[in-house]
Amino acid sequence: MTVPEDIYEITNPKDISSLKRALVNRLIYSIGKDPVETQERDWFFALAYVVRDLLTLRWMESMRRYYLQDAKRVYYLSMEFLIGRALGNSLLNIGCYDEFKLVLEDVGLDLEELAETEEEAALGNGGLGRLAACYLDSLATLRLPGFGYGIHYDYGMFSQRIEDGYQIEHPENWLRYGNPWEFPRPDVLYRVQFRGHVVECPNADGKRRYRWIDTEDVMAMAYDIPVPGYGGETVNNLRLWAAKASRDFELKYFNEGNYIKAVEEKTQSENLSKVLYPDDTTQMGRELRLKQEYFFVSASLQDILKKFRIDQRDFSDLPQEVAIQLNDTHPSVAIPELMRILLDEHQVPWDDAWAITVRTFSYTNHTLLPEALEVWSVRLFEELLPRHLQIIYEINHRFLTEVGERFPGDMGLIQRVSIIDEERGKRVRMAHLAIIGSHKVNGVAALHTRLMRTTIFRDFARIFPDRFVSITNGITPRRWLNQANRGLAKLITETIGPGWVTDLERLRQLAAMADEAEFRARFRAVKSANKQHLASLIAKRLNIGIDPASLFDVQIKRMHEYKRQLLNLLHVITRYNRLRAGLSQDMVPRTVIFGGKAAPGYHAAKLVIKLINDVSKVIGRDSTVAGLLKVVFVPDYNVSRAMEIMPAVELSEQISTAGMEASGTGNMKMAVNGAITIGTLDGANIEIREKVGEKNIFIFGHTAEQLDEMRRGGYDAWRFYYDNEELKLALDMISTGYFSPDEQDRFKPLIDSLLREGDRFAILADYESYIACQEEVDRLYLDSETWTRKAILNVAHSGWFSSDRAVREYAERIWNTPI
Repeated sequence: MTVPEDIYEITNPKDISSLKRALVNRLIYSIGKDPVETQERDWFFALAYVVRDLLTLRWMESMRRYYLQDAKRVYYLSMEFLIGRALGNSLLNIGCYDEFKLVLEDVGLDLEELAETEEEAALGNGGLGRLAACYLDSLATLRLPGFGYGIHYDYGMFSQRIEDGYQIEHPENWLRYGNPWEFPRPDVLYRVQFRGHVVECPNADGKRRYRWIDTEDVMAMAYDIPVPGYGGETVNNLRLWAAKASRDFELKYFNEGNYIKAVEEKTQSENLSKVLYPDDTTQMGRELRLKQEYFFVSASLQDILKKFRIDQRDFSDLPQEVAIQLNDTHPSVAIPELMRILLDEHQVPWDDAWAITVRTFSYTNHTLLPEALEVWSVRLFEELLPRHLQIIYEINHRFLTEVGERFPGDMGLIQRVSIIDEERGKRVRMAHLAIIGSHKVNGVAALHTRLMRTTIFRDFARIFPDRFVSITNGITPRRWLNQANRGLAKLITETIGPGWVTDLERLRQLAAMADEAEFRARFRAVKSANKQHLASLIAKRLNIGIDPASLFDVQIKRMHEYKRQLLNLLHVITRYNRLRAGLSQDMVPRTVIFGGKAAPGYHAAKLVIKLINDVSKVIGRDSTVAGLLKVVFVPDYNVSRAMEIMPAVELSEQISTAGMEASGTGNMKMAVNGAITIGTLDGANIEIREKVGEKNIFIFGHTAEQLDEMRRGGYDAWRFYYDNEELKLALDMISTGYFSPDEQDRFKPLIDSLLREGDRFAILADYESYIACQEEVDRLYLDSETWTRKAILNVAHSGWFSSDRAVREYAERIWNTPI
């Protein structure tokens, strides 16, 4: 059925009067407000509804086109989708930004100020969610039938506030005013089972069949969010699941007057989708986390298979029609869940069901840290998902039997690759399950994939030599350049045309402009304006004045020991000491900006945040370094904060311990916005160096191989301490309370981790190289023309880091979907 255009009030999205009429109508009929009695948020919601209207018909047309083309569908399963604010991104993608800006000006409003009213969707925590959002944008822009599945969290992980220098977590209630972008689907409900027990019931054919009975059930209800691609031709879908009770409440208890008991089951059921990443340091938190993972996986697979079976297709066709990407191990319980559905509900024979499952799934690994690889106790699995544990045991038995036949007598190999870890109290290794149950496993940078093959998954690479592939992460240029940095985007478009927005490799044409003095001047003017804007925001929000003419040195990312914010801080303290000693002649004024959240239970990372703020306080009060050094911690780092900071960055800190960062995407975002990277040979820094050129990046520190060799020979942290006077002084200042006179031992755990507990992240080993590299940064920054030239070349050679390129690689090498 074709929807007649005349039912829609906006016949021409470029017609200002039509848009204005639609905006006022929405304000009156959807918000229920008189235009003369409105608040800014009312106008935002009215505008959001109008934009959603523009998306909806395109959304329906996209779904209809996929159906008629019988296109293979890609489903991206992720616990996180950090999609950011939708208004500005949607307007730019459908090409109506300037028109709506004029409409709002006509009613006395500013579009950029109105966009600030939007609550950011708290559907993720870090790089995992930002990557997922970039890939959804690219799937739609490339007109691929790609759909996201996740959880409709009521609360994000937390809202970060800094009180007396400490991180304090507050509830992130992003839905308190509602979400105008989503469509609740109360008619899309699926039953998700937990607990219960499994009974064997032979069929008439004599084969064993299993039923999972006496379960505790939760209903998963869908919420749909349209995802527009650039140009507006394609709008895909992000479907999120909210937990609903299978029964509203027990009327018996209600009638007895026990109102709390009456709604107890409903409340417990709906807690499932309340909070992103509950604290898993407690048994209750671990149980909720596993339930969340299965909840969204079960609902998603039921939904996927329902769509697949509309035309009564045979399950043997599933891999030809459906590709399911597991974003990290969180959704890997989807593998035994698909097996359960095929075996128990549709009586597909084991071998056929397993072949279908492996050919349908693929898995993206995001970590090289063994402790970060997800495991669940067998006991918890047995309690919550008894049928799945049976299936996992059977998968493991068949796999280990095959390994034993291929590698006879190698019991160590069998022990290492088993899905069940027998050494630490029987645990299910979810990464092993994901590798065994997928036809492709990809790392997210060249080094990361090589280390996967040679370290944590070397045994699997030996068993499945063709299963591992490398696809370096990418970022969407629509949000991270075209939207975030409008000044630079305008300069680029005026110079090389608008085609770069969907073909980022066209930025190469800017390389020739790096030698043009006029272009360098315009480029510097854009960067200067961005720095002034950020300085004004920091002054307004934090009451801290920073000099826009200083070098903006930025490290914004999740707080973690391996990301080495502490190494950055040691440079800050060393710099401070040199300035106090009168050695400022070789140093340019710097503003060092930090931002990032620490997990609530991660005490070392939270202590680093406190140290940053204590150092900032001491430096800020010292008149001898006034105008030469400033340290700022920006609270509550999220997508919106990143979009404010990225355009102003001049030095991008990517200083993780070599071999520990899978890829990184902040490094890409800063480079494409005209920052120069200082970093180790880790993650995607290696590819950035290859693309932008060795002379246009600052590289320091030991390689992963050198660190391995150093550790094998015996890592002596004290040697670095005694051999470098500046390092010793900086550490002594921290340990003796120079920055914490009210509590001298406050930072003792940080010093102990370096000197007495082995310095696992090689901060001391890389300190001297890092300081020398920072001196080189100072020397280059003094030559503004050369610095600008290198910054332009970073932009010009960042095109390869587009998420469009990454998604094309997934389509060609993993999903087998035509572009």
